Amino acid sequence: MKKFLMLLVMAALMVVVAACGGGSNEPAETDNTGSEDTTEDNAAEAAEDLDGSVVVDGSGTVYPLMSVLAEEYMINEQPNVSVEVSRSGTSAGFGKFLVPNGTDFNDASREIKDEELEEAEANGIEVQEFKVALDGLTFVIHPENDWAKELTQEELISIFSADGGVEKWSDIRPEFPDEEIKPMGPNENHGTYEFFYENILDKGDLVDGVNLQQEYSTLVNLVAEDKNAIAFFGFGYYVNNQDQIQAVNVDFGEGPVEPSLDTIAEDGDYAPFTRPVFTYLNVDMAKEKPQVLDFARYVVNNVNEFAGETGFAPLPESEIEEYNSFLDGLN
Repeated sequence: MKKFLMLLVMAALMVVVAACGGGSNEPAETDNTGSEDTTEDNAAEAAEDLDGSVVVDGSGTVYPLMSVLAEEYMINEQPNVSVEVSRSGTSAGFGKFLVPNGTDFNDASREIKDEELEEAEANGIEVQEFKVALDGLTFVIHPENDWAKELTQEELISIFSADGGVEKWSDIRPEFPDEEIKPMGPNENHGTYEFFYENILDKGDLVDGVNLQQEYSTLVNLVAEDKNAIAFFGFGYYVNNQDQIQAVNVDFGEGPVEPSLDTIAEDGDYAPFTRPVFTYLNVDMAKEKPQVLDFARYVVNNVNEFAGETGFAPLPESEIEEYNSFLDGLN
């Protein structure tokens, strides 16, 4: 009886082993989809391992946008990469960018000049331009200034031009106060100054006594403290300081236009005072340092998400696709 029971148990075990083995000597099939997913996962893990630094300098106008992008990148994308963003001004920034072992990016509120491109070539530096947003040159006045809320393009130019023949508000319109105008703006280190000088004043001299400052925050404070002050800078600095200053609505010939994200566009109602702002990439740095190329991709693909909250109008998607194609070619 015991031998019979043992035979039954052994037979049952043999059935179980056969069932588990599947009775086949063929190799198991490979799940190609799973293999691809694993490859993608490994690539993602490799991207997360980036470290090192990315150095950005240049435009104070672009600074708020680029600093937000840098912060979001370090928090959500690459916590081991340090992105350092400074704001010495467009021209001063190019001085640090167009030298051997210079900065990785230079933000600019104007296009790079021919002489700067020649300097890059002389130093063996390949430069790539990226638009990052659209900005509206904005004129601001004291919140209690109730006479200059709406001015024509020509009136604004006359205030800042040496040939404008304007010293007092009453020189613009007789009903305006008989008080001296205090014109102000960013200094020569800034692309905003150069854009204003070249594109708005058509390279004409600025009026004597114009107060030019390095820091935009200083300009905000000066206007907020002087009822007769008027200054110009990027739209973002107005947006972030509306509790201290007010913007001038500009009449370009068809009625006053308020600077806003809806009107700031290269073909919009505020077009005469609209300008693109840029960042310039050192292509060689992007080829040598994976974190620089990765941050460039992040900027291109996320800039529109943060443009509005920092006072800029977004770029067309077609331009972003073009920039991505260029970056893909650097791999």
